[in-house]
Amino acid sequence: MKRVLFVCMGNICRSPIVESVARVEFARAGVTVQVESAGTESYHIGQPADRRAIRIAESLGYPLATHCARQVRLQDFTAFDHLLVMDRVNLDALGSMSPAAGGTKPALFLAAAGLGDAEVPDPYYGTHGDFDRVVELARAGVAGLLGQWRGQRG
Repeated sequence: MKRVLFVCMGNICRSPIVESVARVEFARAGVTVQVESAGTESYHIGQPADRRAIRIAESLGYPLATHCARQVRLQDFTAFDHLLVMDRVNLDALGSMSPAAGGTKPALFLAAAGLGDAEVPDPYYGTHGDFDRVVELARAGVAGLLGQWRGQRG
């Protein structure tokens, strides 16, 4: 079973949305994947997802109301097969947190999904439409991961 950690800055907007979309879409595809999310910063630990993220995700069938933000831990680098990051700022932050020897190498989420080197934009200071865009990118990214992983099996 693959284990995937989705990472953004505070773990209240982007990565929880992607986690929820991934959990639902992987299950719909009949693929068993352990998915979680975390943030590189500590300022939202223990908090629920942003109310706007919850509203858009839940309205589209992606459960998010029970999310509880957490920060990336050192053991995540060995506990997960994939550390998929929403943007370059957080990719750099994970790079500086990474253990010196071994561990999973972080990658941009959309790049890992075969969608180029684009970033998932942070909707926190934006509008409702920005959260819609995160869901669109999450769906596309998860579909890309599914396609790649199915191709690897043969």
